[in-house]
Amino acid sequence: MSDYPLTGFYFRLSFPLELGLLDTSFKEVSGMNMEMGIEEIAEGGENRFKHRVPTGAKYQNLVLKRGVTSSVSALSLWCEATIGGGLSTTLVTQTVLLSLLNEDSLPIKNWSFINAWPVKWEFSPLNSMNNEILIETLELTYDYSLVI
Repeated sequence: MSDYPLTGFYFRLSFPLELGLLDTSFKEVSGMNMEMGIEEIAEGGENRFKHRVPTGAKYQNLVLKRGVTSSVSALSLWCEATIGGGLSTTLVTQTVLLSLLNEDSLPIKNWSFINAWPVKWEFSPLNSMNNEILIETLELTYDYSLVI
């Protein structure tokens, strides 16, 4: 095991196989943040400070970015069904596994995002004056994450 810091450019996202979500190539993953929520409580007769107590962990949405292709993907269909289906459809959650890979494509660090589902699906602006790749941005919320 090396004591050198890990690089963050070689990674893989995995989705459950039962949905056939094999399109897991992304150019960027962000939002892997968690923080402890805090509630301030005033104590009668104590005016110098308020007590601060923990309320539980809060997680930021996971943001995935990739280039758009002409093929219809299972991941896009999941996003469309979840976001476009509204409240009348059953919410289908997934466990998303993010693996940081070494030079031999073997996982050296893993993060698991439990009960994830899409909350935002966005495409970069179309501009006839630019010669840029069209980027698809998916935002997933999740219950909690584990480093495994």
